[in-house]
Amino acid sequence: MRQVALMLAMALTLQGAELPVRQVTLYKHGIGYFERSGDLASGESARLDFKVEEMNDVLKSLTIDVRGGGGVAGLRYDANDTLERKLAGLSLKLGDKEPISALLDQLKGARLELKIGTATIAGAIIGARVSAGPVDKGDREMVTILSDSGELQTLELAAASSLKLSDPKLQTQLKDYLAAVTQSRSQDRRSVYIDSSSAGARQVAAGYMIPMPIWKSSYRLIFPATGDAMFEGWAIVDNTSEEDWTNVNLSLISGRPISFISPLYQAKYVGREVADLADERARKPVTYGGAIGGVSGGFDANVAVGGGGGRGGRLEMAAAAPPPPKSAFQLDGVSTFNNTAIAAARELGDLFEYRFDKPITVRKSESAMLPFLQQKLTSRKIVIYSDESSQNPLNAAELTNNSGKTLDGGPITVYDGGAYAGEALMDTTKTGDKRLISYGIDLGTRITTRFDSKQSIVREIHFNRGVLTSRVASQETKTYTIRNVDAKAKTLIIEHPARPSYSLLSPKTAEKTATSYRFEVPVAAKGDQTFSVEEERVYDQTYSISSITPQQISTFIQNRQLPATARQQLETIVAKKAEIATTDAAIASKDRQTQEIFQDQQRLRENMESLNRVAGQQEQVQQYARRIATQESALATLRDQLSELRKAKSALEAELAGFIEKMSF
Repeated sequence: MRQVALMLAMALTLQGAELPVRQVTLYKHGIGYFERSGDLASGESARLDFKVEEMNDVLKSLTIDVRGGGGVAGLRYDANDTLERKLAGLSLKLGDKEPISALLDQLKGARLELKIGTATIAGAIIGARVSAGPVDKGDREMVTILSDSGELQTLELAAASSLKLSDPKLQTQLKDYLAAVTQSRSQDRRSVYIDSSSAGARQVAAGYMIPMPIWKSSYRLIFPATGDAMFEGWAIVDNTSEEDWTNVNLSLISGRPISFISPLYQAKYVGREVADLADERARKPVTYGGAIGGVSGGFDANVAVGGGGGRGGRLEMAAAAPPPPKSAFQLDGVSTFNNTAIAAARELGDLFEYRFDKPITVRKSESAMLPFLQQKLTSRKIVIYSDESSQNPLNAAELTNNSGKTLDGGPITVYDGGAYAGEALMDTTKTGDKRLISYGIDLGTRITTRFDSKQSIVREIHFNRGVLTSRVASQETKTYTIRNVDAKAKTLIIEHPARPSYSLLSPKTAEKTATSYRFEVPVAAKGDQTFSVEEERVYDQTYSISSITPQQISTFIQNRQLPATARQQLETIVAKKAEIATTDAAIASKDRQTQEIFQDQQRLRENMESLNRVAGQQEQVQQYARRIATQESALATLRDQLSELRKAKSALEAELAGFIEKMSF
């Protein structure tokens, strides 16, 4: 009996004791923290079972705490190597759907025992095959053995009631092969064993993270006839594990810490370079020539002389042997496993914990709704207008989180006056923060908008290196016309878009978000009113002073905010541009005169050519010739005048360019 008890104790020790779940903490990013603890007997190990897809997170996050003496001697768990690598070390090769004869044929020479009827036949395997049998019976599997009596016997495997490999090593290999194939098909559980270094009884606690469904929040907002609204929060928890959570301490964490999957469970192999060994070739013999003369200098006694020691022999220096390489297995230090459990305390920081005071029970494959908040919140009913595509604002509420807790984001069902009023969605709200929620359309209020703009005003003018920059302010007004047909006053929140590069002039905002201004507008019962928002956009315009007209420059000169010195400089530029324009006009006039003379001369020459072919027209031809001569004199004068005008223009342009280059304000 003592031996049976001892064997039973050893079996339980190898199997390991299960640790029940004590604490469950669920997060918002698909991870759950589990803590298990239990008492272990002397020499007993703890066992934790996990799904295959959970092992990566377990190996990354597992912590162990041993109480009652001793520490952790080590952790053992089922390896996750590929089937190909597991089978690579075994001599047996079994393909899919191969007959037993294919296995026996691989074991040529191995001793095989077959039981056929009441007789047992034993011998060494010669070979095995599948042979064709009768048409009505199909193929037969045959094995040929060399019996102990020295006879070659061919036996049909179907006639044998049992087969046995006599070699224990082959039996072990076959068992290992089948175990590897079975484990590769298994998608169920993987076990982690916690071995203790203590021989006495102790308590073990294990904590780890595994993938879990996120917990969800659902709220109820109940408006009474007067006073603040009641706010109820429910947590939806899903137990998708294969184990009941019985009387566990449940915590729910609001927040999303960084988490990722690291492939720690899958066996990983790294390729290595192949380094060939140096070839050890036999050294060829050396021949030496005869001496043909004396040798200057002497010989070092420490130098080995090749050959027979003749002075004309070839000298070879014996190189110093390098120090032996450091063994790859020789370590500079020794790393030992620390058996002392270390716990790191931390604050939740930006995270917020909902911890239930009483233990919770959730059966496997079931879900539960658990209330985590029920108290009044500071609130008021309002209407919000933010969508200009609709003329009706939305029924809404302003909630101030004075619960002392972080309110996790989730849907809100609103009840008003004992009736369903609509639904809303809320982002996560820290304690002391405020949120607006909308839950219905206010059909009793209509809003229209009108947009007006004023003339742009030049605020500043700057000039540098020929470029004039004006800072222009453009004011715009948006007017909201509000009509309330209900017989009750309302508080309207207008969300006016905050446009980039626009600044608000009036009125003052109640608050500002990242994308809009919020204005609070009291709306009287059964009345109409308007609400205007003024904005300003300031932008810069640049001009090249050499390319704009004096009239455009005069527009800037008339600006009252322009300093007197800047006005004088611009007036000088206008004057210079006016002189250049006058010179341009004179050049254009002389060009026109020259062109007119050219055209008239062309006409006269055509007439002279025609008259020369007519008798008695010589007098008229002479008149035309004298007229052309007079025009040639006028053309010479015009050419001289054009040359002088172009010189004057070039001088004026150079003077203007020099002035512009130096000008700055």
